[in-house]
Amino acid sequence: MSIGSMASEGMTVRSPSHAKSPRQSEMEDVEIGSSRGRLLKAKESDIFEVTTSVGENNNSREAESGSAMKSIIASTMYSGCSVGMVLVNKSLASSYNHLINGDLNILLVVFQAVAAVLCVEFSKYMGWVDYPPFCLRTAKSWSPVNLLFCGMLFTGMASLEHNSVPMVTVFKNITNIMTTFGDCILYGAKIELLVVAAFGIMLAGAVMAARNDAEVTQLGLFWMLANCVCTSGYVLYLKYATKSVKLSKFGMVFYNNVLCTLFLFPVTLMNGEFGTFLSTKALHTVDYAAKNAFAGFVGFFLNFASLNCVAQTGPTTYAMIGSLNKVPIAIFGYFIFDSVISEETWTFISISLLGGVLYTIAKLREGKKKSGK
Repeated sequence: MSIGSMASEGMTVRSPSHAKSPRQSEMEDVEIGSSRGRLLKAKESDIFEVTTSVGENNNSREAESGSAMKSIIASTMYSGCSVGMVLVNKSLASSYNHLINGDLNILLVVFQAVAAVLCVEFSKYMGWVDYPPFCLRTAKSWSPVNLLFCGMLFTGMASLEHNSVPMVTVFKNITNIMTTFGDCILYGAKIELLVVAAFGIMLAGAVMAARNDAEVTQLGLFWMLANCVCTSGYVLYLKYATKSVKLSKFGMVFYNNVLCTLFLFPVTLMNGEFGTFLSTKALHTVDYAAKNAFAGFVGFFLNFASLNCVAQTGPTTYAMIGSLNKVPIAIFGYFIFDSVISEETWTFISISLLGGVLYTIAKLREGKKKSGK
């Protein structure tokens, strides 16, 4: 009897007849080594798959977090610029409208569009932004945005002329609901129940605020409905244009204001606003020019913020922010211009804030569903 071999499990004694040849031992070692190699590779593969899965989840969460932050920044920029623009224009109107018979609303838009073009062209000259030179084909692709904008502006003024402000506010909230459903039909956006509730509450608040001034004429109703269609169409088409027209955001700002000038300046000639401006010497001052230039500077940022907000968040959120902007405008107007806030206005503000809170909750829930929490 002889000692055969020593294995890792312990010592065994084998007879000479069962002893393995060097060749057999070598083959066994190779097979055992291959088996261990396969096991090790399998474990490494599992570890790699788990690591890859964790990495993808982390990247997905980081991407969603970055997207949410971009949406918040875009919404804040749009809201701030929009409120600032309204306050600047209100300052212009309160300072100079008493000098003329009527108003210069469309001419002010033209002045501000020219100032915005100068701002974006100066930024391009300094190398801060870049976009291709004016192209007629690109202008044609972008022109529906401006035609809808001009229609929104004109019908909005006409509806204010033939209806009270509270009634126009009611239809503005109806416009937001139209925009939401348009976003759902055209772009496949999902409408949360809380979103519908938010817009419904804000519409109810507007109706309550207008309950003492609910008279509507046929002509007034026509202009308000036309304004609803133009406004909703403008916001919805803006989303399509920001994706289909191959331009940077600053290029879009350039075409937006150039086309606004081309479309609206002839209107000021026909309605007499430009003639009124030329004949009113009291408006030919450095102060008036400076305020219009500043308004154009704010309008430059508002154009960029509007385009960015629609691209980052969508028409529904854009419409909601537009509705909620009435709250800070009313409060700032009270402190800056001594505007009177009636009981109906306070009711509308409170209900609008409630609608805004519901909408925010709906968006947070939507974000959690997307992240799989």
